[in-house]
Amino acid sequence: MTEQTTEHMTGHMIRSVVVLAFDGVRLLDVSAPLEVFTTAGSGYEVRVCTPDGRDVRTSAGLRIGADCAPEQVGGADTLIVPGAVDVDRFVTAPGMVALVAELAGRSRRVASVCTGAFALAAAGLLDGRRATTHWEHAAELARRHPEVEVTPDAIHVRDGEVFTSAGVTAGIDLCLALVEEDHGPAAARAVARDLVVFLQRPGGQSQFSAASRTPPTVHPVVRPLLDAVAADPGADHSGPALARRAGVSARHLARLFREQIGATPAAYVERVRVEAARLLLEGGASVTGAAARSGLGSDESLRRAFARHVGVTPSAYLARFRTSAGAAGAQAST
Repeated sequence: MTEQTTEHMTGHMIRSVVVLAFDGVRLLDVSAPLEVFTTAGSGYEVRVCTPDGRDVRTSAGLRIGADCAPEQVGGADTLIVPGAVDVDRFVTAPGMVALVAELAGRSRRVASVCTGAFALAAAGLLDGRRATTHWEHAAELARRHPEVEVTPDAIHVRDGEVFTSAGVTAGIDLCLALVEEDHGPAAARAVARDLVVFLQRPGGQSQFSAASRTPPTVHPVVRPLLDAVAADPGADHSGPALARRAGVSARHLARLFREQIGATPAAYVERVRVEAARLLLEGGASVTGAAARSGLGSDESLRRAFARHVGVTPSAYLARFRTSAGAAGAQAST
């Protein structure tokens, strides 16, 4: 196919998706987009392009067959650039960055999975844009490319017609979002059901839960408090209450929290409560119910906390979940 889209004999538009593969590419970074778009069906023609048109070997050792060489890609609706375990080898491979820039110039939209963002950045495709990548590499991406506004813990980010996603499985979220953009939520929902995954976590959602973002500590004062907050987020975890439970002054407790987890007791409690509220919303709770049961109290308190930590309002999060992942789950159970 030499055009970005073509018309099927019945008049149905077919979009060309090109997934760039290369020696050392992460297997799931390639296979996840392939699964999503091929599962979406006849609306897409998906091809694997390699730098020389020959098969490549992934970082897992599995060989991937090539469908075409770059010169055979006359144009694409969507270019997917996967990542590699060895980022330096990936972006310094002879001609790789130029190839990404060349293919991107022939594509309507461009997306990266995981560390594929480094190639997009090196090609100048992320200049002045927001982007994300695997959390382990976000700081390095920001250091190497200060012209890019790196959002370090987002699942995926869209800026214009350039899309970037976090590590590995976040590529599924991103590609489902692209299917939803192309064909609507029902089509994306069908793919999610087939793959048995949530339709789409909101792009601004953090890659991490509050617990996973908390540095591990075995401090005899702090650790029991962290466990107590996680076990019952809705309980009284005010500064004075935590201090009394620990048998120390509130001031001393605040100092210990800053030293051990890099946050105040109040900030940590709020993070855990937002995470609890998010899970309650996903489980079918109303905004008011999630606010009360998580310990955040009122709808307004939940709204402000969500704005700080999730980047969307609770109602927007709830609406998105119920029209995508929630609906998929409901249909799958019927």
